[in-house]
Amino acid sequence: MPGYTLVDAPWWPFLFMVLAGALPTHIWRWLGVAFGTRLSEDSEIMRWVRAVATALVAAVVCRLVFYPQGYLAELPLAFRLGAFLGGFAVFLAAGRRPLPGIIAGELLLIVAMTFGMPGA
Repeated sequence: MPGYTLVDAPWWPFLFMVLAGALPTHIWRWLGVAFGTRLSEDSEIMRWVRAVATALVAAVVCRLVFYPQGYLAELPLAFRLGAFLGGFAVFLAAGRRPLPGIIAGELLLIVAMTFGMPGA
């Protein structure tokens, strides 16, 4: 049918990503900006939002450490845990700033993958 030829267009996947991926995300961001100024930072809802966000980050980190995919899965669990704990120690030592902890964890993983793996 002539009406469905647009789906075969080379630009269609990009339009689909915007419509199905970016637009729903941006709608929530716009709503957050619109209504976020009216919420107190110490309100019950904001504490709940922070708790959920923290739980999601913790879940992603645990998944990366305990159930990784790709090349990271070839690295022994002890190395992944060591990189996590080292990055967390730097995070705490740097006054709870995330970026130094992330960089330290990444560097520890790179060192482990480069020098700690047999056959590397």
